[in-house]
Amino acid sequence: MSEDERRIETRAIHAGQEPDEETGALMTPIYANSTYAQDGPGDHRGYEYSRTGNPTRTDLESNLAALENGSHGRAFASGMGSINTVLNLLEAGDHVVAGNDVYGGTHRIFTQVYEKYDLEFDFVDTTDHDAVRDAVRDGTELVWVETPTNPLMRVNDIGALADIAHEVDALCAVDNTFATPYLQRPLDHGADIVSHSLTKYLGGHSDVVGGALVTDDADLDEEIAFYQNSVGATPSPFDCFLVLRGTKTLPVRMDRHCDNARELAAWLDGHEAVSEVFYPGLDSHPQHDLAAEQMDDFGGMLSFELDGSLEQASTVVEETEVFTLAESLGGVESLIEQPAAMTHAAIPREERLEAGLTDGLVRVSVGIEHIDDMKADLQRAFDAAF
Repeated sequence: MSEDERRIETRAIHAGQEPDEETGALMTPIYANSTYAQDGPGDHRGYEYSRTGNPTRTDLESNLAALENGSHGRAFASGMGSINTVLNLLEAGDHVVAGNDVYGGTHRIFTQVYEKYDLEFDFVDTTDHDAVRDAVRDGTELVWVETPTNPLMRVNDIGALADIAHEVDALCAVDNTFATPYLQRPLDHGADIVSHSLTKYLGGHSDVVGGALVTDDADLDEEIAFYQNSVGATPSPFDCFLVLRGTKTLPVRMDRHCDNARELAAWLDGHEAVSEVFYPGLDSHPQHDLAAEQMDDFGGMLSFELDGSLEQASTVVEETEVFTLAESLGGVESLIEQPAAMTHAAIPREERLEAGLTDGLVRVSVGIEHIDDMKADLQRAFDAAF
């Protein structure tokens, strides 16, 4: 059976990784090298300098490409390094269309870093395809998509948005961090580039920072590789080793994340302290049917609005114990945060409110602890707040 025919649970463990030919070592070694001996001037054995390429990183990049059903993967020092590299593909005067509830760090690099280099950005509701069509124009070179979005858990139709992008010869890039390739593979739906924060579910243990881009286009990968090497935002061999360790257990972890999130969302949906729950697995979610079609399960992320004040929401996130008050997501432990004051504080308040990001919104990364302990922890926090 070829690697392409193997199921994702098998590819997660084996893709891009073979036992070391010399020693038989099962795990990819950590090649802690900055440089490599050459047999003659310019005559090397595939590696010359570790910013350009490193064997540990090569195995990780091959593994990630296989998980996304892509042919080429590139790893970076952080998820923001990946996003920055996509923007490196653009030129002054180019136009970008993005969702109006993207991750705060994405909004920040778009508006506070690249706008001054004469890139233009329009932020629209990407679930509204007419709004996206109205936003694209001559000069649009990129449509940037999150799905599910961070933190409102809106689900975007990747195929439809890719079609709109391609109508004007623009690239469609999808941030697949929330869903992971275990649940959703954007290249299969027509996307040109998939972006990941490896810090999250792919690493899975809150002990590494990294990013990745995957594509099925050799020419596009060559451009990405040029900027990866030129800019130098590459991960260390140890970071690559940690992510490879994480991808091996991605399927079993995601199954538990999804099971817990599904049950917790249903519990919150019926709770008197909660006014609204944002989770694609709920029948009430406006894009539930699309999520069921496009994803293999609904993920481990959810957000909810409390039926109370900003102060009460702050009390809830401060009083939990099983849920740790912290930024980031996707680790085995449950995390809770208040986007308006934390992950999305870089977005001006008026823009946040217009996009539906209220001050009282609470975002939860549902871990793999026992679900009854999660419910009891939130109930105790609700009691303290109300």
